[in-house]
Amino acid sequence: MSLAMLLFVLVSGVVWAVDKWYLARRRKQGERQSDEVELFAGLFPVIAVVFLVRSFLFEPFTIPSSSMRPGLEPGDFILVNRFSYGIRVPVLNTVLIETGKPQRGDVMVFRYPVDPKTDFIKRVVGLPGDTVTYRNKQLTVNGKSVTQVALAEGSYVRDNSANLIPVQRFKETTATRSYLVQTVEQAPPVNQDQVLNFPYRDNCQYDDSGFTCKVPAGHYFMMGDNRDDSSDGRYWGFVPDENIVGKATLIWMNIGAFSRIGTSIQ
Repeated sequence: MSLAMLLFVLVSGVVWAVDKWYLARRRKQGERQSDEVELFAGLFPVIAVVFLVRSFLFEPFTIPSSSMRPGLEPGDFILVNRFSYGIRVPVLNTVLIETGKPQRGDVMVFRYPVDPKTDFIKRVVGLPGDTVTYRNKQLTVNGKSVTQVALAEGSYVRDNSANLIPVQRFKETTATRSYLVQTVEQAPPVNQDQVLNFPYRDNCQYDDSGFTCKVPAGHYFMMGDNRDDSSDGRYWGFVPDENIVGKATLIWMNIGAFSRIGTSIQ
């Protein structure tokens, strides 16, 4: 998407320059010019502004699945802050100006390592150098369990056969934020048959109770808040820094639930 927009900006910019500095003079002399060229040239300022905003400030993103429930729902339209983790060169995505680093607990949008053309959204649970352990539904980072408090209210989800399954919700707290996660009691902490052969796979050890992974330098470990219904780092590994898109900040639209509009993302 970024490459396509950049190419469109460049092409429309060339047409705009030709129209402004050459064709406009000929129009003043009474020569008739193509309306399509003038219209295309007029798109350049608009497309350039959109490109700059999406590349350096904010980018819209739609929540496509239930992997971030209960905090984010399918159908949520969110704003992604593109400068939270550095001002990056468009397309190449390398950091031009350092403005900050991801923190544990941040909700981050990134390019899916398996298919970089696809954007994913998950929560940062491991930073470069961290040892992340998830066993028996308890998250531990560098040997310290992440604070987890069970909530009293119950909730249900539907399985593939439309049966209602009870889920347990917890409030997890890191050094920087608190957020809700949910689990299904009878689901395993990781489905080992779905684990891919990802880069730095040797940094991880799996067994029936869960896994432990050592996050390599320049990478991050991501998990969904809907712990038992999320394709995340457990299965496809680590997110390199160059795949980072930005930090999720705000729900700006949900056509089916207007009450969610304006909700900040925890």
